[in-house]
Amino acid sequence: MNRLSIFFLSFFLMFQSSLLAYSTDPKEFISELVSEAINKLSDKSLTIEEKSEFIEKIALENVDIPALGLYTLGELRKTSDKSDVSRYQKAFEKYFLKSLTSRLSDYSSSKFEVINSDQKSANYTIINSKILPNDGNPEIKIDWRIYTKNPDKPLIRDLIVEGLSLARTQKEEFASILSSNNNDINILISKLEEFTKE
Repeated sequence: MNRLSIFFLSFFLMFQSSLLAYSTDPKEFISELVSEAINKLSDKSLTIEEKSEFIEKIALENVDIPALGLYTLGELRKTSDKSDVSRYQKAFEKYFLKSLTSRLSDYSSSKFEVINSDQKSANYTIINSKILPNDGNPEIKIDWRIYTKNPDKPLIRDLIVEGLSLARTQKEEFASILSSNNNDINILISKLEEFTKE
C-alpha cells in the first residue's frame, strides 16, 4: 500500500469516527446529539424503520439505560433476586427504546437551542435547553442531567421537561404498579413485556 492510499484510508477512518463520536463537553455533547437526531428525523428520504434504528442506536450509546432502570425500580432493586433484577433490566431497556421510538414524529421539524450549562459536581452537569416546535406550539424547556463520572463518555441520566423529571415520573408509575401487586417484580416485568409486544 503506497503512502497516498494510507493517507486516504487514515483520513476516511478519522472522518468515520468523528461522525460516530460526540463531544465530551456536556454542553456540546447535548447540542450535537440532539441536532443530529432532529436532522435525521426530519430527513424525508429515511423510512420510519431507519429512523427508529438510528434513535435506538444513539440511545443505547448515550443514555445510561441500566442506571435509569435501577432507579425506576426503586428500593426493590436491593431486595429482589439478582436474576429477577437482570430480567427486569432487559425488559426495561426494550420498554425504554419502544417508548422513545413510538413518538418519532414528535421530535422532528423542531429547532433546538442549548441555553446554559451548570456543573453540579464532578459527576453531574445540568444542561438547560429549549425546543421550539415549528407548528406554532409554545417552546418546551428541557434540562438534561448528564453523568460525567467518565469524563470521556458523558451519559444522559434524566430529562426534566418543564420542571418534571421523567425518571422520577417513571419511578412513581412503576411504584404504583408494584404496590397494587404486592411488590411482585414479575408483574412489573410482565407489564413491560406486554407494552413492547403491542
